[in-house]
Amino acid sequence: MRKLKLQVHISLDGFIAGPNGESEWVHTGSGQQPVIDLADTCDTILMGRKMARDFIDHWENVVAGDPEQPLAGRMVRMRKIVFSRTQTAIPGRNVEVAGGDLATTVRALKAETGKDLLVYGGAGFVSNLIELDLVDEYHLFVIPVALGEGMRIFKTRKKLKLIRSVAVGHLETISTYVPA
Repeated sequence: MRKLKLQVHISLDGFIAGPNGESEWVHTGSGQQPVIDLADTCDTILMGRKMARDFIDHWENVVAGDPEQPLAGRMVRMRKIVFSRTQTAIPGRNVEVAGGDLATTVRALKAETGKDLLVYGGAGFVSNLIELDLVDEYHLFVIPVALGEGMRIFKTRKKLKLIRSVAVGHLETISTYVPA
């Protein structure tokens, strides 16, 4: 069975974005290699409708400007499934829209053959996956900043077990957790 892996940048105080979605505090201390390494274990990206347009446009524009950019190429080539109750089609390369029951659809995707599944966001979508106990691995890129307020993905208590943690210079720590 395939795993659903969450990769997210998160502040020390548990926010993935500021109150209005601000993300200027996220820096790439780890560079692209850890993101590429994780992406290479997956063949499908899951995302919510609210983040889809910006995500798809961003990576397709990067590839258009630099076809050899390694992370952008992966993001464009990978199968992307956007979960939406309001849209039936979203333009972009390798994009599908899923409108059914979230838990049923994700469990069916996990049962398919292939590499693992990867989710980046958005906040509400990820919160729903966490609440439904669908996330198998949490890859938290912890940025040493406290925001004080913002968007959270953990809405209730969730016990996790640390399986790996790597400090990347003085800019971030990448910690991997599984459900306890």
